[in-house]
Amino acid sequence: MINLILAGIVFVVMHVLISGTERRDAWVARLGEKGFQGVFSLLSVLVIVWVVRAYRGAPYIPIWHPPHALRWLTFLLMIGAFLFVVIGLTTPSPTAVGGEARLEGPEPATGILRVTRHPFLWGVVIWATAHLLANGDAASMVLFLTFLVLAHIGPRSIDAKRARRCGEKWERFAAVTSNAPFAAIIAGRNHLSLAEIGWWRIVLALVLCGAIFGHHQMIFGVSPVPWK
Repeated sequence: MINLILAGIVFVVMHVLISGTERRDAWVARLGEKGFQGVFSLLSVLVIVWVVRAYRGAPYIPIWHPPHALRWLTFLLMIGAFLFVVIGLTTPSPTAVGGEARLEGPEPATGILRVTRHPFLWGVVIWATAHLLANGDAASMVLFLTFLVLAHIGPRSIDAKRARRCGEKWERFAAVTSNAPFAAIIAGRNHLSLAEIGWWRIVLALVLCGAIFGHHQMIFGVSPVPWK
């Protein structure tokens, strides 16, 4: 358990202290953008492997027993998580690596970006929250809290990095978008357009969600559907 906690702390701290900070700018100056991305990506993969291996080796320590009713909430949250993750990954965005050029377009925020400028990370937030509700052991709490904390920190880090590098172009994009889902729409700074999101992205997300649900028990040993 100590190994898992340490791995989780390292994973979060390396992103807090490097990604999106001025330390990142210093590393980029030395290694170049692609060089930094390569080194940081390699470190991230190594630490994720450490986290997963530590989780698998951690003892089972029950903290609480989630009631069966929460499985329905978890089920619904996971559908939402898949929508945000899949749509976010398939939508070109100024917040993605190398996506700054989209800030120069006449309409920089389209599709899912009208809902939130960080759809993938909000998908991770929903995914981690759903699994925290479904698992009551200590190791699972450490694992999913690690990703939950990181996904909450990520948007601020990305926003700060883009603001430093893109200046007024980023301010123009940020003015019509929001980090929190639907906040810009509720505030009247943007509007929802399902046509822009793309029905094929929604269908793809639901198909992948169904595939994972169908094989979840075989892969992880636990059925994700609440009616079983």
